[in-house]
Amino acid sequence: MGRRPIVNRTVFEVWRQDDNGNRYLLSAHADRAAAEAVVAEMESGVQHKQLYFVVARPAPGQPT
Repeated sequence: MGRRPIVNRTVFEVWRQDDNGNRYLLSAHADRAAAEAVVAEMESGVQHKQLYFVVARPAPGQPT
């Protein structure tokens, strides 16, 4: 019998919240490091009232 591949069961979403509290999904990544890199890039620009954050969720098709 062959080995079963390891499947990432989590997706890491990058969200933006504006100064009115509205939230927008910007991107989704297979690993936290990639998502955090996007947050760091977004926060490195001109300072404004946007909040960027990462949310870990079960990947589509995975039980919660």
